[in-house]
Amino acid sequence: MYSRRFSEQVPGLPKLDCGTLRVRRPLQRKSNMNLHEYQSKALFSEYGIPVPAGEVAASPQEAVEAAGRLGGELWVIKAQAHTGGRGKAGGVKLARTLEEVEAAARELIGMRLVTRQTGPAGLPVHKVLVEQGSDIEREFYLGALLDRARSRITFMASRAGGMNIEEVAAETPEQILSTVVDPAAGLQPFQARYLGFGLGFSGDQLKRFGRILSGLYRLYLDKDASLIEINPLVVTAGGELLALDAKLNIDDSALYRQPVIREMRDISQEDPREAEAAEHDLNFISLDGDIGCMVNGAGLAMATMDLVKLEGGEPANFLDVGGGTTAERVTEAFKLILSDDKVRAVLVNIFGGIVRCDLIAEGIIAAARNIEITVPVVVRLQGTNHEKGLAMLAESGLEFITEEDFTEAARKAVAAAGGAQ
Repeated sequence: MYSRRFSEQVPGLPKLDCGTLRVRRPLQRKSNMNLHEYQSKALFSEYGIPVPAGEVAASPQEAVEAAGRLGGELWVIKAQAHTGGRGKAGGVKLARTLEEVEAAARELIGMRLVTRQTGPAGLPVHKVLVEQGSDIEREFYLGALLDRARSRITFMASRAGGMNIEEVAAETPEQILSTVVDPAAGLQPFQARYLGFGLGFSGDQLKRFGRILSGLYRLYLDKDASLIEINPLVVTAGGELLALDAKLNIDDSALYRQPVIREMRDISQEDPREAEAAEHDLNFISLDGDIGCMVNGAGLAMATMDLVKLEGGEPANFLDVGGGTTAERVTEAFKLILSDDKVRAVLVNIFGGIVRCDLIAEGIIAAARNIEITVPVVVRLQGTNHEKGLAMLAESGLEFITEEDFTEAARKAVAAAGGAQ
């Protein structure tokens, strides 16, 4: 995240105080559902945002048929995966003949696309988007996201289209324009003109840009989005504006009122354990360490991971079982943690506020008896009935390392995993 207070000076315009610019994408796990580019562009079209003519294909033959229907002499074949940087990773191909379309689709479909965002495991590609090629004259960035500090939707625009917006913010922040929308007033024409003039638009192009901005705002609100990005938004040689790429994230908490969007979810693009965790109302994020963490409450979970790091260890996951967890949920949490072959020790850190520690102990004992636990388990209980919970663990006949002190529990977990002593 990059923040700075700035008033943009655009040639020919008075200064407009845009406030504190926060260039940060929201968390891409659990709290947001991602859409594929072809799905996002379908929604763009519904809201009057121009996109290149294109069709999605699940096989090389379908890709050739799509290219034939689209016509033209140049096609772009794009791997559909929930990640940015696809072009740099070889996930975007140009084709000038139908034979090249087939070859590109054959190469992309079935591969695992590895980018800076996916990590070494990559993501599977099951479909490609076949689009007519565009004669690009200029490229821009346009995005809308929630500024959580202001509780406002912020629009950002930049002439540095096609580049990573975080890098632009870090290296040349003066290239980013932003404006904050008051929810009581909605997006105002002067805000569209401000961004449009700043990007160098005038005349009909400025009007088209205003319609695109208006469409993005309505889409953001109607579909409960958390992030929309067009990178790049291009001006063609003919002067048309096109959303050449489309990124759309939806707030998971609002999916209950977005049944159509919910059906667009592609579980294959998500960590299987994270998807399974969601089924059991567990907040789980896989990490790269070797100490599994089971905690109740997001704040305590973050503090637990920090303390593990401070003691010389590396957390293998973020796992919040929730304030009102049950013995069954604890069992499922253990299964999730132990499904990671990297885990060499487990740290259970529970504060009994809403939940009773003896119920947690019951769940831990049940999990240990029902599933094979082959790594040391350190349990720290504090709060309601924690003495009873610790006694139950001690009397269970199972090999738990129990502790009441937070720091000592983290230290023992790191030592049990073979880390710092």
